[in-house]
Amino acid sequence: MSSYHIGYDIGSSSIKVALVDADTGKCIAKASEPSEEMEIICLQEGWAEQNPNDWWNHICVATKRLISEANIKSTQITAIGIAYQMHGLVVVDEQGEALRDSIIWCDSRAVEIGNKAFNEIGEGKCMSHLLNSPGNFTASKLKWVKDNEEAIFVKVFKYMLPGDFIASKLSGKINTTISGLSEGMLWDYKNNSVANWLLEHYGISTDLTPELTTNFTNQGEVTEEAAELTGLPVGIPITYRAGDQPNNALSLNVFKSGEVAATGGTSGVIYAVSDNAKSKEPSRINSFAHVNYSPSNSNIGKLLCINSAGILYRWLMKNMGGATYEEMNNMAEQVAIGSDGLVIVPFGNGAERMLDSKQLGTHISNLNLNVHEQKHMFRAGLEGIAFAFVYGMEILKGDNVAVNVMRAGNDNLFRSKIFSETVSTLIGHEIEIYGTTGAIGAARAAGLSDGDFSKMGASLLENDHVDTFKPNDNVSEYQAAYDRWKKELEILMSNK
Repeated sequence: MSSYHIGYDIGSSSIKVALVDADTGKCIAKASEPSEEMEIICLQEGWAEQNPNDWWNHICVATKRLISEANIKSTQITAIGIAYQMHGLVVVDEQGEALRDSIIWCDSRAVEIGNKAFNEIGEGKCMSHLLNSPGNFTASKLKWVKDNEEAIFVKVFKYMLPGDFIASKLSGKINTTISGLSEGMLWDYKNNSVANWLLEHYGISTDLTPELTTNFTNQGEVTEEAAELTGLPVGIPITYRAGDQPNNALSLNVFKSGEVAATGGTSGVIYAVSDNAKSKEPSRINSFAHVNYSPSNSNIGKLLCINSAGILYRWLMKNMGGATYEEMNNMAEQVAIGSDGLVIVPFGNGAERMLDSKQLGTHISNLNLNVHEQKHMFRAGLEGIAFAFVYGMEILKGDNVAVNVMRAGNDNLFRSKIFSETVSTLIGHEIEIYGTTGAIGAARAAGLSDGDFSKMGASLLENDHVDTFKPNDNVSEYQAAYDRWKKELEILMSNK
């Protein structure tokens, strides 16, 4: 009888679940809950919260439905992997019950707390020990609760990341990982320990830190109560846990220095693995312990976010004639490299961290009413987003990142030949496209407890490879278009 692993991806819009064959890694079933996007509670401008029990309830519903739809026996499921939205804060009492809604990744209330700590502690210590500014991450959000919700804070038994909370609901155990702590700016790379000095700077007891476990090990087993609620077998282990971006990299078989994972959704993310545990970028880049990080294997995931990526192409789809993405791509291919001089700078989705949090807006330059048509807008849009990715890669390369290969999911952007070939040509490396998801990756990772990461690559190549884009020979044409775009960007930057 076949056995399966189950993977969860706890996002802020939905909970995704996947079942994979334990031997081959092939995905046999997927589900998501709820049918509409989950609510994000915004009590004040810049705030973003979710009820962590909603995540748990959706997991219970989705798991039972997935087992039924896959037509398998629950006893065939033998291990669990968890991926989750990064940087969130869940605080629980001694019974493991959430004391308040989770302050999630996109909440900005703790920005000034982190900036103040960075100035008080000093850039030297923060960058050599945390590789980041304390910023608007989990530790700073916990400090906000301490300062503003004393009646809740005095009841806090442990703080957790979202994935830690779900693991505790499944197993009854409260623990966390080094990679999880690094997402919250709570891991000291230099001393190889919890950054207790940051907690002490914030006046927070170090006893609130959960027990440490590792990413690929038995982190706890499903309790009778959790089994009844989810339909999972009693006693099966949670053997993997990681934040969504490190997990996305794992899903794409990105484990080694020189390997880069990219996503091109509403926003874009470049996540590059480096074995150099140093950074000179406190805010434009965020550095985290990768899923296979250890004191003897100091793999760091360097994350750069491009806030305005797919959202621009979606805007063009909605407002430029209603063509589908495929039709837009076909029309764009009728236009030469460089869009006959038309330039679109795409940064119109709020503050851009990689541009030092400046809000530039989207700009269309050199529009010639006698030359440019709808198809030029589509090409210039794709090129503008691609150039933003290349610009981000230049920032990463300036921060101890080598690039040998880029791997990406099968997003709308990366399905575009123009977009992928533009990026590939300008960075000088292939882009491999795979049709996988975070939930599938988490399910496959549940079988990596023996530390053999080659299994992930084998599963990916056998089940998910979609396409490979290679650099074109006519680099000079792409470079000229990129230089023109970059000049427009620099003009806009100088005026902010």
